[in-house]
Amino acid sequence: MDEREEQQMMIDRIADEYGASIEFMLLADPDNAVINRYGILNPDSRRVVPHPTTFVIDREGVVRWKFIEIDFRIRPTNEDVLTALAELD
Repeated sequence: MDEREEQQMMIDRIADEYGASIEFMLLADPDNAVINRYGILNPDSRRVVPHPTTFVIDREGVVRWKFIEIDFRIRPTNEDVLTALAELD
C-alpha cells in the first residue's frame, strides 16, 4: 500500500542515490484491489505487499506476459521484458 507520500519518498531516494528520475506513473493500490485481482499478495510479509511482479499488458489491457517471483532478489532481465514487448507488435 503506497500512499502518495511514500511514493514520493521512494522517488526522492532514487534521485538522491542514483541520480535518476522515474519517467512513468506509479500505481497506488491502497485498498489492495490490484494485488488481489492478480493474486500476487505475499502472505509471508508483515505488511500488505505483493510478490515482485512484472506484467506486459497490451493496448487492450490484456496481460500478454508476466513474471512473478517469490524471492524479491530475482527479477526478469531487461532482455526478457524487451522480448515480451517486441512480441506485441
